[in-house]
Amino acid sequence: MLIDLIIVLVYFAIVFAVAITGRLGKEASSEEYFLSSRNLKWYSVAISSIATNIHGYQFLGMMGSAYLYGIAQASLEINAIQGLLMATFIFVPLYLKERVVTITQFIKSRLGETVGLCYTSANLLIFSTLGLGAALFWGAYTADLVFGDYLTFLGDNRFMRASILIVCLGVFSATYTYFGGLAAVVRTDIIQFGILTLGGVIVLFVSVHHLGGWGQLYQKTPELMHLHLPADHPKLPWTHIFGLFLLNINYWCANQSVVQRSLAARSLEDAQAGLMIGGLMKYVMAVLIVVPGVALAGILGESGALAEPDQTFPYLVTTYLPVGVRGLILCALFASLMSTVDSLFNSAATLWSIDIYKCYINKEATEQQIVTAGRRTILVTLLTGVSMGIFLLYVKLENPADAFTHTLNEFRYYINCGIVVLICTAAFLLAPLVGFVGVSIDHSDQYYD
Repeated sequence: MLIDLIIVLVYFAIVFAVAITGRLGKEASSEEYFLSSRNLKWYSVAISSIATNIHGYQFLGMMGSAYLYGIAQASLEINAIQGLLMATFIFVPLYLKERVVTITQFIKSRLGETVGLCYTSANLLIFSTLGLGAALFWGAYTADLVFGDYLTFLGDNRFMRASILIVCLGVFSATYTYFGGLAAVVRTDIIQFGILTLGGVIVLFVSVHHLGGWGQLYQKTPELMHLHLPADHPKLPWTHIFGLFLLNINYWCANQSVVQRSLAARSLEDAQAGLMIGGLMKYVMAVLIVVPGVALAGILGESGALAEPDQTFPYLVTTYLPVGVRGLILCALFASLMSTVDSLFNSAATLWSIDIYKCYINKEATEQQIVTAGRRTILVTLLTGVSMGIFLLYVKLENPADAFTHTLNEFRYYINCGIVVLICTAAFLLAPLVGFVGVSIDHSDQYYD
């Protein structure tokens, strides 16, 4: 167990060292801090976008849902390609044509200042509470499940231990994001994506091995091998693919934390190539996240069913993986957590400083004042995110038998659907329909000739 913890500590040290290597000083401009000087190459766009997308809840919540409902859970990952294609060929070209820093600027140019302010306010609310809170919750919750016996020095109470972990993880991610901006986020995302992919592959093959091979998925768990479930299914009816279409537009086309990588691309070609490669990665992630949950259901059978479905991932790690490898897998989980958290910190800072501070509080703000406002936003959202994470921890511990990923998703849907209507209105009804494709791109200060 000590070896596993040492591996995790070394991982944190490496991530922090890489993040602060390019620490930005007080003279950094807003584009340098928030968009990495618009110089990201296609592979950085791809890896960082997908690393941001892979939350800790997917390794826990979605794998737990797959344990209960089977590969139907993969439809959430597979159908993401709809949103990625629309982002690649419709929305991102529009954003880059106008060289916006935030999506709000695009919305304001078409629907007016009031609508733009509503968009910013809604996203700041989501990012600073549910977004950050859920990511921090999943990381701490899993760490306690896997290493709870070794973390007793933090307290005998499970809620207290996990709450302390939530605070520590939040402070760590906020620190390197505060100093390095988007460039630090992207550098760490590349490392974290490699680790979480390696960890996912290990868990996948170990779980299938203990099941008895790939063919046993159909022999032992045939009821879980349906990609689409009946329309009256309480959690994953096949009809949800229509709702996913709208939610994927929101996530891949109108979510500042995801789209910010494309806005920071050095050219339209880099942004589009990054998004398309990212789409291929999503299919790989669907397998890594869903199949181990189904395999464990087959391994345990009805007699050995888990009391909490969200324990699927920790159970596989603690039961079937040796010392040392467990530490690597926990690093993978923390990687998925931090790549999401640092992106949310950076995007919340961008929205506040560009859309609120610069537009309403200090219209004459210098570049340095804008960056300072963004950094202060990170500190504020750290407090709100940690508070929400502790609240979600309390809710989960009070309802341990639920597949918590569905509970969290239902919280988001109320706001996300309104954003879909807003962004589609801005893009399709009021934007000129020429220039979506076949636009000449250069690598100078302008994206469009």
